[in-house]
Amino acid sequence: MTTGKPPEAQLTSVNISDKTGVPKTPIPRGFCRFDFGLEGDAHAGPWHRQVSLLAEESIAKMRALGLEVGPGSFGENLDTRGIDLVALPIGTRLAVGEAVLEVTQIGKECHDRCAIYYQAGDCIMPREGIFTKVLRAGLLEPGMSIAIENAEDSSIG
Repeated sequence: MTTGKPPEAQLTSVNISDKTGVPKTPIPRGFCRFDFGLEGDAHAGPWHRQVSLLAEESIAKMRALGLEVGPGSFGENLDTRGIDLVALPIGTRLAVGEAVLEVTQIGKECHDRCAIYYQAGDCIMPREGIFTKVLRAGLLEPGMSIAIENAEDSSIG
């Protein structure tokens, strides 16, 4: 008999690229800098979309359609498991190790089809990806647990 306990939210991949609009390469670990983003990634900088996240469950949907995709294929920095990312309200804080990220945007508008669309046949980031800014720096590694807190009742800080 199962306990009905939901699966633990987890970081499954850390991905970077030196250009925007292209798939990212998984790395063994990455460092998020306060108000900057993931070191070595083209999207890092002082703006509201410093670190992007996509659920492994979203990537699995694309695999089920026959696409050969994996971590970083959709240009996302972090892949997760056990979180309904698009259901998180703006302002939600995600603690991964010592790093704290704040959700700033759900999905995005794509004006042109990017390289990812042409390579994968679809880009799910506009529909199922989210964007965050770094509130507290920290090292990120696959396998780390992710704590989810609402901004208004957060003890993360």
